[in-house]
Amino acid sequence: MTTTGTSGRSALDIGRDLLGAFDTADWPGFRALLASGVVYEETGTGRRLEGIEAYMAALDAWKRAIPDAHSSIRASFASGDTAVFELIWRGRHSGPLETPSGPIPASGKTVEVAAALATTVEGGKVTSIRHYLDVLRLLQQIGAIPAPT
Repeated sequence: MTTTGTSGRSALDIGRDLLGAFDTADWPGFRALLASGVVYEETGTGRRLEGIEAYMAALDAWKRAIPDAHSSIRASFASGDTAVFELIWRGRHSGPLETPSGPIPASGKTVEVAAALATTVEGGKVTSIRHYLDVLRLLQQIGAIPAPT
């Protein structure tokens, strides 16, 4: 069951809009969908960010590393105010990828990485995002670590 918040829009609609705004780098549109205290958790890196500015800085870093990064939704569902998207992220690694141990230089390689993204909406704004991203596969695809044989 998909419920609607005070905005009258479903959690699925708002989550889809968020992904679309990222794909096209519509940063004003992206920001407009976020609650001021949004919490972002990225399981593939262990990163947890609080607030719009911290989250937008992380998105900027991803878009610098993979400027044409875009999502393909394979499946989606909602329960209450939470929507979950099974995704494939695609793009070309054409900029430095920031990591805790320093930047990984652009490889020029195309990446295709599985992920799931769960968004929770209150009052028509996204309050939390949990991103389950296959960072190991990403690092293998750009040549930062060996791929299995």
